Amino acid sequence: MIQTEILIIGAGPVGLFTVFEAGLLKLRCHLIDALPVPGGQLTEIYPKKPIYDIPGYPEVLAGDLVDNLLEQIEPFKPTYTLGERAQTIEKDEEGQFIVTTNEGTKHRAPVVMIAGGLGSFEPRKPPIEALPNFENNGVYYFVRKPEFFVNKEIVISGGGDSALDWATYFAERDMCSSVTLVHRRTKFRGHKDTVQKLYDLQDAGKIEVITNAEVVDVKGTDELDTVVIKSKDGEITEKYTHSWLPLFGLSPKLGPIGDWGLEIEKNAIKVNTFDYSTNIEGIYAVGDVNTYPGKLKLILCGFHESTLALQSAYNIVFPDKKYSMKYTTVNGIQGFEEKKEVEA
Repeated sequence: MIQTEILIIGAGPVGLFTVFEAGLLKLRCHLIDALPVPGGQLTEIYPKKPIYDIPGYPEVLAGDLVDNLLEQIEPFKPTYTLGERAQTIEKDEEGQFIVTTNEGTKHRAPVVMIAGGLGSFEPRKPPIEALPNFENNGVYYFVRKPEFFVNKEIVISGGGDSALDWATYFAERDMCSSVTLVHRRTKFRGHKDTVQKLYDLQDAGKIEVITNAEVVDVKGTDELDTVVIKSKDGEITEKYTHSWLPLFGLSPKLGPIGDWGLEIEKNAIKVNTFDYSTNIEGIYAVGDVNTYPGKLKLILCGFHESTLALQSAYNIVFPDKKYSMKYTTVNGIQGFEEKKEVEA
């Protein structure tokens, strides 16, 4: 069992900044996220989208903001459970929360900070009847370990940043036997620089780009070996492949958190704006996952909410201590010594 002081559900930008504010209070954090890497939507959906409302940055790319946040919290040595979804919550005899993931990993903490953005993200799956037969057996919705695809023939579907980024990543490194990108339109939604790189790689013979078409079926015996591609003019092509990656983005859902006994309004968690606490003592909700009168769904607002929530959470973790706030310009940033989370 993983023991920590602040258990954060969601490793998006607000969840990551929560680690920083907790670190200033000498509170240790562990984060759970259903995605395989930190960053939430910023990493998975639009890493190259410019953001304009972060203080001190006239413009910053979403992926760069995540990198900066990770660098900012590094002194506080947060730990992670990634690629797993927070499933259930209960209290033990000592009043601490036990949060168990869909993979059975248990976490224990006196405070739970829900920073899950719009909720847990589920991959958008194409309506193909045979698809479940090959999930994680030739069909993959995430690239968790790029080296898994070395020397394999792969087909990627999608027209956004995630599909383009991974297609160009594999192609320019010559990692795979072949790389094919299939998109149902001729125009891509991804960053212009990446689109140009894609076509440069196509001209160099490193990738095959098929537009105005989509994968409509998958075939195989024990594992995937063929995708069926249909063009807009009705032409059907069968293409042999080891792996198909349908990267159509993610669909936000409140998920199992909606069954935790929290007060829910329009698929969001109601909070007290004094400290962004929920109706369950010890559980807070910050960022896009919460709701209150006047709520604005901005990263900036989530940063503010987590800062105030942690002032209250400190009193739960250390009921016998009184925290005296000191400005970082005076106190500096004092990180933790390297220490692994306790496992029982």
